[in-house]
Amino acid sequence: MIPLQAVCEYLGHFAPSRLAEEWDNVGLLVGDLHDSIQRVMTCLTVTPDSAGEAVAQGADLIITHHPLPFRPLKRLTTNSTPERLLLQIARAGIAVYSPHTAFDSAATGINQQLAAGLGLTNVAPLVAKDEVPSLGAGRFGELPQAVSLPELAAQLKAFLKLSGLHVVGDAGQPRRRVAVACGAAGEFLEPARRAGCDTLVTGETTFHTCLEAEAQGIALLLPGHFASERFAVETLAATLAAQFPELNVWASRDERDPLRWC
Repeated sequence: MIPLQAVCEYLGHFAPSRLAEEWDNVGLLVGDLHDSIQRVMTCLTVTPDSAGEAVAQGADLIITHHPLPFRPLKRLTTNSTPERLLLQIARAGIAVYSPHTAFDSAATGINQQLAAGLGLTNVAPLVAKDEVPSLGAGRFGELPQAVSLPELAAQLKAFLKLSGLHVVGDAGQPRRRVAVACGAAGEFLEPARRAGCDTLVTGETTFHTCLEAEAQGIALLLPGHFASERFAVETLAATLAAQFPELNVWASRDERDPLRWC
């Protein structure tokens, strides 16, 4: 067993809180830094399924991408899902840590991994942080050679292990300069345009953002919020297991994308 503080300090270096968005809630959200831990579960979101798994498997720490709590709570009862899940976790003595948007923007974070998965070169932040110009929100870069939108979609599906995704744009137009922004990041359409990108990869966005992208001639690849981030929860578990061999670390096996094709 090792101190919870040691894992939190590592995560703080891996995904520094200064990279998080101002509205976010990152860091240790539940727990005592002086506790010792041995079993750690990573997940995209704390849900009834993933919380139940953590309790059943005797986890000491949940590292969840999406914070719990995210918004301030005035009470802790069973009257809402966040309150109920927090009570369940606290009663089981499980700590909660969330890196969220700091992990999105980190040097080896989700967007960097997405860019690498697509084979982008000359990768840079879409929106740089003033104090860390080399880092920031989103990424953009160039493909080694221009490809069609269906070819780029096939590459993204292979990387994320998907059978399908939503596409906006002209299938025949060559694509070379690509932006990526995991999760729900339609607001990155304008930074992508300013960076000269012809394609934006994001998990999900609104209908009207799709229309605006089409009007601007920027293609969208939309694999879904879950798929655009879940893969990184698995790589984070592997990274932590390598960094702390004395810990038992796994990515949640029970959490699922709530959206399905039928």
